[in-house]
Amino acid sequence: MEFEAFYLPLGENRFAPTRATESPWDHSAQHGGPPSALLAHVAADAARATGAGSRPARISVDFFGAIPRRELAVEVSPVRPGRRIDLTEAVMTVAGRTVAVARVWSLAVGPTPPVVTELTPPPAVPDSSPEVLFGLPDWGYGQAIEWRYTAGSPEDPGPADVWTRVRVPLVAGLPLTGLDRALIAADAANGISVELPIDSWWSIPPGMTTHLTREPDGEWVHLACCTQIAADGIGLCHGELSDVRGSIGEVAQPLLVQAR
Repeated sequence: MEFEAFYLPLGENRFAPTRATESPWDHSAQHGGPPSALLAHVAADAARATGAGSRPARISVDFFGAIPRRELAVEVSPVRPGRRIDLTEAVMTVAGRTVAVARVWSLAVGPTPPVVTELTPPPAVPDSSPEVLFGLPDWGYGQAIEWRYTAGSPEDPGPADVWTRVRVPLVAGLPLTGLDRALIAADAANGISVELPIDSWWSIPPGMTTHLTREPDGEWVHLACCTQIAADGIGLCHGELSDVRGSIGEVAQPLLVQAR
């Protein structure tokens, strides 16, 4: 693996994206997964710094267009500080231009309640991975993650379920967190379950919203994804996120579906 990490830290919340962030649609742009994870990571660090015992429960990310694979900065600000409920915003800029904004709701953790939802594990991790994803053998984000399908396939459009394992750190020098692993993978849901051939149809998500009941245990995150398309070309992708124990949350993405 030639990648050290998705991002190299430059100090003062500035980062240099590596080729591990490379989008399959535009080699000069980043896939949405790594920027989403980076914004959430920095926002969650800021929320934890307040001393409250909380963790991210909802992460919404808006993309202001393609995110260039160039040096970027992240600025964090409190929106609704609180001991039990906290809302933090993280803004990503490239050359002074806003390219993505994330808002992270962090909720306080507490004693175990009298009712806890029973977990159902997804299918076991298969032994082999596809050699080529979406007919594209050489793109950074696709190589920086290990993919193992439990339903559907990368060659055929339609719903699909896949285990993912992130192969490199989000930021060089920092260990991967469960939040990192979940969000690096979550934005891939629409690509995994795309309904139309990607060489002739756009399927563009202007953002994503991820809800997490807990962070994943272990290295593997499972996505069970499907996409719906309305007659006027508006789509919705939904994915259930799980670890080896069972559900950890879900991701949803609105989609612009148009012929290229």
